[in-house]
Amino acid sequence: MTRVFYTYKPMNSITYDEQVKATHAIIEATLLMLECGAESVLIEQTSQRLGKALHIESVELALLSSAVALTTFTNNQSQSVSLIRRAHDKPINMSVVCDIQRMIRNVEQNKLSVDLVIETIKDIQPKQYNRWLVVFMVGLSCGCFSRLHGGDPSAFIATFFAAGLGMFVRQELSRRKFSAFLTFCLTPFIVTLIASISQQIWPLSSTPDIILVSAVLFLVPGFPFVNSFLDAIEGYMVMAWGRWLHASLLVVATAIGIIMAMNTLNLNTW
Repeated sequence: MTRVFYTYKPMNSITYDEQVKATHAIIEATLLMLECGAESVLIEQTSQRLGKALHIESVELALLSSAVALTTFTNNQSQSVSLIRRAHDKPINMSVVCDIQRMIRNVEQNKLSVDLVIETIKDIQPKQYNRWLVVFMVGLSCGCFSRLHGGDPSAFIATFFAAGLGMFVRQELSRRKFSAFLTFCLTPFIVTLIASISQQIWPLSSTPDIILVSAVLFLVPGFPFVNSFLDAIEGYMVMAWGRWLHASLLVVATAIGIIMAMNTLNLNTW
């Protein structure tokens, strides 16, 4: 008589190769969200949702401002895969975060394969507004700030052109892969020079100080500051300190650029 031995296999168990592919998919989605400025708790929840949809029992995640460390567990915690990926500095883009959320919802509902998930993540590209529309809207918003601060119509016009040209300079520096610190130093330098020279050559406004203040408001790194405080409140202290320090350095760079322009033109007040 021949004896047949049956090996019990849990319903959601996967092979080691499948787990490696799933781990790669999870860390790629996590890395994209981190680079594009997503909140830390949202990144962790996203990785766990995607892991569950890909039959991963547990996803352990460690976030740093420049790296992601991720470990997945399957087969009653007896099988694990660990990956570490470096995060690169990219502009904040919430369209990528939304695309990843839609992709995960699709995986949860339609039970997509790991290979299809990886291809979908590779196809996610940040959506960009027309650069000239951005220049116009930044100039318009800073001009409106000047009016709200008590500036006259001439101050609105001067602020509009100074801020718009500053945004164009920032775009060009970013396109040429300048560091963020250098970009946030050169841009306010040029904006302050333009705003000051316009008043010295053609002094039409009675509120020149408001022009100097309002024209550089688009450089305030509000999003990183908000995320840093949210991360601190939710317990992600390493990410909170990293984001806060990065935003603070950008503020320092902006101040350096303004001071350089003031010293160049011998301005005593701002």
